[in-house]
Amino acid sequence: MNLEETIKEALLTFDPDKFEETVKESLDSGYSALDIINALTSALKVVGEMFEKGEIFLVQLIVAGEASKNVTSKYLEPLLKETGEKRETLGKVIIGTVAGDIHEIGKNIVASMLTAAGFEVIDLGTDVPVEKFVEAVKQHKPDILCMSALLTTTIPVQEEVIEALKKENLRDRVKVMVGGSPVTQSWADEIGADGYAENAVDAVKLAKKLVGAE
Repeated sequence: MNLEETIKEALLTFDPDKFEETVKESLDSGYSALDIINALTSALKVVGEMFEKGEIFLVQLIVAGEASKNVTSKYLEPLLKETGEKRETLGKVIIGTVAGDIHEIGKNIVASMLTAAGFEVIDLGTDVPVEKFVEAVKQHKPDILCMSALLTTTIPVQEEVIEALKKENLRDRVKVMVGGSPVTQSWADEIGADGYAENAVDAVKLAKKLVGAE
């Protein structure tokens, strides 16, 4: 069994401990961190497709995303820094849940899936003030800014961030994606966002499209 099959099979057990052990064994066998990241990207694409077809449940998608994020931050990224290997990224993404909202499960799934798909992701966390989003855009110069809002009372903050970006002459420099259960395509259009995604799989597709990678 080749590396790609090994990683995919381990991920599809939806057992984080077993998956972590498989990654460690692969590293011990001489595979590089970059080899494993590439295999993991392919494996997560399969997981995303399975979710789209209804072959796995949301909880399994979450487990796969979190397990992937864990091994990437714990083993693979540090090794890349040590060896000087460069992971080719599709672009840089800033993500966060807007001010007044502490929901994070959906945001975390999207962040994990984007990371696995090949994006560099900077997660600002939850309850993120407008100013913090703006400062992060100034500092990190991302390709995409993703904002999550899970409450009808907090979705207006997405518009506030976009307006703040305009005032700082930053709006044209970054693509803006919005999501969350009360968010709709019409809301995204109304506030001038570049796109809306209903779930993590669609978010990855949209992000790739926005950076010209799909």
